[in-house]
Amino acid sequence: MSTLKDLYEEELQDLWSANDQMAKAVSKMSSKASDKSLAERLEKAKDGIDKHTEMLKSLLDAAGLKVQKEHCKGMEGLVEEARKHALDSDLEGAVLDVAIIAQYQRMCHYGMAGFGTAKAFAEALGEDDATQKLDRALDKIYGSDEFMSDLAERSRNLEAV
Repeated sequence: MSTLKDLYEEELQDLWSANDQMAKAVSKMSSKASDKSLAERLEKAKDGIDKHTEMLKSLLDAAGLKVQKEHCKGMEGLVEEARKHALDSDLEGAVLDVAIIAQYQRMCHYGMAGFGTAKAFAEALGEDDATQKLDRALDKIYGSDEFMSDLAERSRNLEAV
């Protein structure tokens, strides 16, 4: 790698892998959640992650870059943590829901960093369409994270006590 375009390509490829890994974990977390609104939000998030993955592929193609994913070790670690602290845990009910929310938010924050970086690269490269698409994806990720914070603060944390 020697150019900003190279970094942009790698960031998009890494995000594709991160999204694939996160989508699988979110799907499993959805099936384990005891709170109906949490399960529904996770299902909706999984659909959004899938849409973002398709968008990443289209951005790679539109920029004339390699349409392939680069394994994301960062998300691999976060998924392993989600497995350990939520999916494979002995937790139940509201306490499990709180653990699921925490792990989901960790993965979201990683996504925010990656999508924000990709957006900054796209902007610097004059990729206006990509910048707008990445910005819309960021808005959705931030919204999902905010919903999870509200759900935790409003009900699940209180019930977990």
